[in-house]
Amino acid sequence: MAADHVEFSELATLIIGLIALLAGTRIRQMVPVLKRIDMPNALIGAMIVALLVLLAQVMFATEVAFGTKLRDLLLLVFFTTIGLSAKLKALRAGGRPLIILCAVTVLLLVCQNLVGIGVATAWGAHPFYGLLAGSLSFVGGPGTALAWAKEAEAVGLQNAQAVGAGAATLAVITGALVSGPITGWLIGRHGLSPAAAPQTEVSFAEPQKETPAAASGGSLESILATILIVAVSVLLGDKLNSWAKDAGLLLPGFLSAMLAGVFLTNLVDWTRIRLDFEPIQKGGEVALNLFLVLSLMSTKLIAVAAILGPLFVNVLLQIMVIVAIAYFVLFRLLGRDYEAAVTVGGFLGFGISSMPVAMATMDEVARRYGPAPKAFLLITLAGSFFVDLANALVAKAFLALPLFDMNTPGVPGY
Repeated sequence: MAADHVEFSELATLIIGLIALLAGTRIRQMVPVLKRIDMPNALIGAMIVALLVLLAQVMFATEVAFGTKLRDLLLLVFFTTIGLSAKLKALRAGGRPLIILCAVTVLLLVCQNLVGIGVATAWGAHPFYGLLAGSLSFVGGPGTALAWAKEAEAVGLQNAQAVGAGAATLAVITGALVSGPITGWLIGRHGLSPAAAPQTEVSFAEPQKETPAAASGGSLESILATILIVAVSVLLGDKLNSWAKDAGLLLPGFLSAMLAGVFLTNLVDWTRIRLDFEPIQKGGEVALNLFLVLSLMSTKLIAVAAILGPLFVNVLLQIMVIVAIAYFVLFRLLGRDYEAAVTVGGFLGFGISSMPVAMATMDEVARRYGPAPKAFLLITLAGSFFVDLANALVAKAFLALPLFDMNTPGVPGY
């Protein structure tokens, strides 16, 4: 019997996402432990939807698909707001921490692949499956894992797509569960707090006494100005992405949007026009939460079931490795301060799961404990522009080893 197929429109997807987000918020308020461990509201609500989708697949043979266009736009909007908050004059001392973060990321890529290969070998599977369950899924995310799975299937590894999808799905879920609580524990254990910073940003209007609405970033003028500059940044980022593609340089769309935001905010700063950053930050928070809930509720939980055993062992080992690297290496090299702790949260987020989870983790921590602008910019640069290239190079280096010869005996799947 052929399975039924239900595909929700963009508007219906948004409505479901908003309901899930509000439900997650209410559940988090009712369950104190979820608040204490910094569990994102979006994750709670999205997992409810994902479980309902799984129920529809198993009990009613119904495949469910959600719209993706709005989700992709929300991602661009969020990274644009991150770029608009990046004052380069305040980040001149960020060169060395960025180098440290990139170097530690390469160390993580190598270790994740070694763990994945070890688990695959222990289960009698080809080591290529270990790469799919290693950095290609954990740092790379579902898109990277499935792209490499096609390469593996082309050389005869028939279960590559299932392994890649399953590992990446489990990584998305566990990353959101682990990164926030560990970051909160790290801040509490060391008694860290953000450094005081002067608040100099005001609205587009001429300097004058602000009304309560303007002071809170709630005036109509501030909101319209925010929508305008975000829209211009997204459009400029899209043009930048096209120019880079024509020149042979492939940039992630969200990275070019972020770079456009960085350019515009520093251009505006140079012209002495002052922005009201509160509505920009609020808009970024809304975009991030909606993007996260729309992404996570599309997670195919059924893909994990068939290979849950080895993937569960793999994810436990991967978490142990990244936590050890984050705490004993990255946190110490970055100076053991509040910015270092929030950077560790982002590192755990994209190292286990994805960049959206990294940003959601840091956003949740920043809302609870205070701002960390350097951490946001460091993670955005290392987790988008650098890590994709490094991941590909590390994976290719592993594939060049004799161990990965396709004639090597191995079971084609877990």
